[in-house]
Amino acid sequence: MISYQVVNGFFWARKPVVVNNDGEARKSTSLGIIPLGTGSDFARAFGWNNNPFEAVDHIAKVHVRYSAGLRNRIDVEVVNEDNGENHYFTNVADIHLSAKAGSYAARYKKFGNLCYVIGALQGFMGHQIRDFKTKVDDGEWELYPQVTALCIGNAKYFGGGMKIVPNADPSNRSLEVVILQDFKWYDFILNLHKIYNGTYLTVKNVTSRSVRSIEVEEVSCSGSIYVQSDGEHLGFLPRKFHILPAAIEMIC
Repeated sequence: MISYQVVNGFFWARKPVVVNNDGEARKSTSLGIIPLGTGSDFARAFGWNNNPFEAVDHIAKVHVRYSAGLRNRIDVEVVNEDNGENHYFTNVADIHLSAKAGSYAARYKKFGNLCYVIGALQGFMGHQIRDFKTKVDDGEWELYPQVTALCIGNAKYFGGGMKIVPNADPSNRSLEVVILQDFKWYDFILNLHKIYNGTYLTVKNVTSRSVRSIEVEEVSCSGSIYVQSDGEHLGFLPRKFHILPAAIEMIC
């Protein structure tokens, strides 16, 4: 993941921070990645491996291209917080089981990327499926019964290489939403190889769609459905997510 403090530092008062050394709004700061996390999944989306030394060398070389005026911009995902502020992130938001699994995985980091599989299996223990409703692009509410997990991706990977939202692209101006309904622990095990290679969208009870914005609520409004983004706990449903197209300049 990318530290949420770094990404949120690109924004102030719900607008991108664009300043130069004189304090004038002319030039933007660029985001570079030095992968030091357990999964480094956002870096993986750009074909980078988990080697910080290679990353530093890459950033230094790419700076020459940037000096010549060649720029790359990526989309940023936004979610509302309980205090009315916006939270910005770049990779994947997780709701319900997948959010709990990420929290559990932190306990097993000594096992490397396997910690995410262990965390998911622990998350299934005692997990209760819930009925959700969603509103896409400010349209009508739609009911999704017996939801196990819901993922909203700006990029493809989470969980140390699981291609959980395989159609996501951080430069296509949309979010990819994947919903797993009545998905049991044995479904996870039997389809784990498909989750890693991104071919699991054809599995029963798995749906996917592209959106610009999505509101997610639990029908019973229990206030107990976990939400996280890029490894950071964001509280509980309800939440609204939307895309900011080409919001950050990135060295990639």
